Amino acid sequence: MRWAIIPKVILTAAWIGVLAAPSAQAEVRILRSLGGQVGPFLDLFERMRASGERVVIDGPCLSACTLVLSMVPHERICVTRRAVLGFHAARSMDRRGRMYAEPQASELVLEAYPAGVRHWIIRRGGLTSRLLLLRGRELAALYPTCR
Repeated sequence: MRWAIIPKVILTAAWIGVLAAPSAQAEVRILRSLGGQVGPFLDLFERMRASGERVVIDGPCLSACTLVLSMVPHERICVTRRAVLGFHAARSMDRRGRMYAEPQASELVLEAYPAGVRHWIIRRGGLTSRLLLLRGRELAALYPTCR
């Protein structure tokens, strides 16, 4: 079974316009990601973790994109003032295009997030169908600002 974090699969955006090419300073910049199927994001973030590159979150990083927090070491992630992280419960789509909840997957995802992020989500009611947005001072309290 394949499960998606958000109903719209935006793989083209994820691969073409979401992540800028690494710069000479060995960083990857997340400019805008609305999420998509989990598998391609896990593959991408595994490569990013292995590369040693720094990840700059410089815009919306929603849904499956937030898995970067679970896969790239905390010390290699920074955020700009434009960064917004969006979290919600895992869900899948059946062959007819109907969405359904994936509570076990949601629990696994929640447990994989770093403790600070996990506690922030729990304080706001946990992962549900509602999108939780982490930004501004709350985000800056959890991740360093990019220099």
